[in-house]
Amino acid sequence: MLRQLLLNLSLYFKSRRPDYYRLLQEVREYGTWEAWLEFFLDGVAETADQTFETASRIARLLDDDRGRIVRESERTGSVLQIHDIMRTSPYLTAASAAKRSALTVPTVNAALDQLQRLGIVEEATGRRRGRVFVYRAYMDILSDGAGTDAARS
Repeated sequence: MLRQLLLNLSLYFKSRRPDYYRLLQEVREYGTWEAWLEFFLDGVAETADQTFETASRIARLLDDDRGRIVRESERTGSVLQIHDIMRTSPYLTAASAAKRSALTVPTVNAALDQLQRLGIVEEATGRRRGRVFVYRAYMDILSDGAGTDAARS
């Protein structure tokens, strides 16, 4: 989970590029700061709303998945440890998870297999060794939250 909420106005400005440049030019030529500030603050408000919605969706996902692990997992302790690591590292290998936890690589592999059976993570490489696991639903939420409605249209 994010430790601090960040507002990235770049997509907002990019999706409204003609207005962005026009308003900046008007500030330079005519000193119309009020129109520029209104445009900028609209961007802050829209981006803040989207960031809050994205963070809320991630929090719900993490809570829901944690509940599923507690209810349905055969190895609750180690699976919860790996799930906690995936909150900050949605892509990982068993070796990297073992380094970040007190678990052995075989225990991490068993926990990742359990998370995969629960549909919480996916194995991304298709290999038997050096597998990379992804917390797909988490990444999908981040991808959805990366744009603005105007940027998508």
